[in-house]
Amino acid sequence: MKKIQMTTPLVEMDGDEMTRVLWQMIKDELLLPFVDLKTEYYDLGLPEREKTRDRVTVDSANATKKYGVAVKCATITPNKQRVEEYGLSEMWKSPNGTIRAMLDGTVFRAPILIDSIRPAVRNWKKPITIARHAYGDIYKATEYRVPAEGKAELIFTDKCGKETFRETVYDFECAGVLQGSYNKDSSIRSFAHSCFNYALATKQDLWFSTKDTISKQYDQTFKLIFEEIYENDYKEKFAQAGITYFYTLIDDAVARVIRSEGGFIWACKNYDGDVMSDMVSTAFGSLAMMTSVLVSPDGKYEYEAAHGTVTRHYYRYLKGEETSTNPIATIFAWSGALRKRGEMDGLTELVAFADALEAASIKTLHDGIMTKDLVGLVTAGTAATAVTSKEFILAIRERLEKALSA
Repeated sequence: MKKIQMTTPLVEMDGDEMTRVLWQMIKDELLLPFVDLKTEYYDLGLPEREKTRDRVTVDSANATKKYGVAVKCATITPNKQRVEEYGLSEMWKSPNGTIRAMLDGTVFRAPILIDSIRPAVRNWKKPITIARHAYGDIYKATEYRVPAEGKAELIFTDKCGKETFRETVYDFECAGVLQGSYNKDSSIRSFAHSCFNYALATKQDLWFSTKDTISKQYDQTFKLIFEEIYENDYKEKFAQAGITYFYTLIDDAVARVIRSEGGFIWACKNYDGDVMSDMVSTAFGSLAMMTSVLVSPDGKYEYEAAHGTVTRHYYRYLKGEETSTNPIATIFAWSGALRKRGEMDGLTELVAFADALEAASIKTLHDGIMTKDLVGLVTAGTAATAVTSKEFILAIRERLEKALSA
C-alpha cells in the first residue's frame, strides 16, 4: 500500500511512562505503515525536561506557533515525590500550562461515544464539549499561610509607582490562609474569540457560565467581555449558522447540563473547566475516552489525550507484565492532528486517513474488543472481551487495513 505523503511537518511532543509506551505502539502499528509521517520531534519526558532545564517545552511551543499543528503525549507534572523519584533539580512546571500560556489557547475537551456504554446521566445523548480557559485563576495565584492575627490587604500600584487601590481583605483574629488570583482582559478576549470560533467551526451552541452575582469584578469582567465580543463580532455569524450563545450562572448551568441532551460547548473559567471536564468525562464513561485540543486565537492547534501518564500500569510494564491500558484518547490525538494538518495543507488523503483511523477504533469497540477499563462499563447483555493494549491496537490495525484497502 502506497504511503500517504505529508508536505508540512506537525510538531510531535513525546511524553512519560505508560502513555510514552503506547505512543510508540500507535506510531509503529497505526501510523508509520500508512503515512510518510513528517514530524518535528520534541521529547517532553521528565528526564529530558530536567536535562534541558525545561527549555525543550518552550521550544516545542515555539515550534507549534511555527507549524500550526502539534500532537502531545501525556506528561508528568512533578510533585515532591516525583522530584525525589527522578532526582530533579527543581519541581518543573506543568508542560501543558507552559504551552497553553505561550499559545494563549483555550482547551476544548469532548467525550468519545460508543453505543455499548451509556452515560451515567440517562438523558445525555450527544457529546458535551468543555471549553476551559487555561490561564490564571488559582493556577497562577499567590498564596500565603497566615501564621497569626493581622490585617490582609489588596493593593494595586500603577506603573508610575502611585498606589491607586487599597482595601482590606480580612482582619485575621487567628491563623488562616490567604490567596490572590488574577486574570487579564487580553487573555479573556482570546478565550472568548476561541470559543465563538470553535462553536462556528463545529456548528454547536455555546454556553458560558460564571458567578458574577458574587464576584462582581472578577467574574463579571468575563461576562461583559464575552457579551461585547459576541454582540460586535459574532451575533450575525451565529444567526447565519443557526446556533446560539447562552450565558447563565455556573450553578444554573450545572443544573441545565444535567437535564440536557448534550450536543453543545460549555465554556468555563480555568478551575471550573478543570473540574467539569473530569465530571463530564466520567459521566460519559472514561477519561481515556476524552479528546482534548488546545486552540489559540490565531488558529494554532495542539491535540492531546485528556488523561495522565497511567503510572500504575507503567510500573507493571517495567516488571515485564502485559497491561490493558486504553489508548483511544491518544489515538484520537494523532488522528485529530493529522486531520487538521491535512485540512490546512489541502491533503484530502490525510484527512480521509484520520477519519478511517477513528472509524476503525470505534468499530473495534463496537465489535466488543476493548481494554479492561471499558469492559466493566458496557451495558448488560453486551458481549465484550478484555484484551491487552497491544492486542487492542493490532485489532484496530486489522480493521484499518480492511477499510483502506476497500
